[in-house]
Amino acid sequence: MREISVPGHEPILRGKVRDIFDLGDHLLLVTSDRVSAYDVVLPQGIPEKGAILTQLTRWWLERLPQEIRHHLVSTNPADFPEPFRSAAEEWGPRAMLVKKLDMIPVECVVRGYVVGSGWKDYQATGSICGIPLPEGLQQADRIDDPIFTPAAKNHDGHDENISIERAGEMVGHDLMTNLKNLSVEIFSHGREHAATRGLILADTKFEFGMDGDGPVLADEVLTADSSRYWPADEYRVGTSPPSFDKQYVRDYLASVGWTGDGTPPNLPDEVVEGTTARYQELFERVTGVAWDTWKEQMS
Repeated sequence: MREISVPGHEPILRGKVRDIFDLGDHLLLVTSDRVSAYDVVLPQGIPEKGAILTQLTRWWLERLPQEIRHHLVSTNPADFPEPFRSAAEEWGPRAMLVKKLDMIPVECVVRGYVVGSGWKDYQATGSICGIPLPEGLQQADRIDDPIFTPAAKNHDGHDENISIERAGEMVGHDLMTNLKNLSVEIFSHGREHAATRGLILADTKFEFGMDGDGPVLADEVLTADSSRYWPADEYRVGTSPPSFDKQYVRDYLASVGWTGDGTPPNLPDEVVEGTTARYQELFERVTGVAWDTWKEQMS
């Protein structure tokens, strides 16, 4: 489902993947099957992607330590007001009723491995986002003590890596320290569970908002879109292991020479189906429940 519609109601924000509806004291976050690459939304969606992301977020939020507050109120359409309750019958399990928060304009990134943009940064500077690391590390080397590398959320959709000091100047140093500690705690919780499921959680990003009592975890949590997961049995230092995300889509686009300019090409059926299969596999490996079984239990 690429397009989300509710008769008589327009979303207050239509993002690359999520549509957000204002319900007064709450918001309704509806995750579509849209997929983007190079900051461009592609003409095809990835079937079931939105529902899988929503339900995996729900699964994690229900299992985080109790002291970590989060925004989720319900994913049960019976708790949605009309006409959203009726609309949700067509959407499938892809909507979350959440608390309305004052969102913090800093993305909280935690890295446990030298990979991706962090590997490029380390090669050039010996550090990641200004945080020095030991000499001689290879691509995909583990960082024993995960590092926190915030990013400023810009209006054009391009996040900018910034120092903790700069982030503190933006939102307050005490709050930034709190967000760092919360982010590392949640990441460590996720990394420990992933290891029991034959997975490596390499890095992730979190978003937080504020209510009257302090910071609240928001948006998606430890999903394939917000995190880099690797199969542990395919991990090798010195190479970038395969991941359970839309990298399959990016790899195809790169193979046909499209890097964001002009009209994006259509994705072959095998790429679409293969990407859905990767999202489903990650869901099953994290939760221990097959995606089709999970859907049956919800119906």
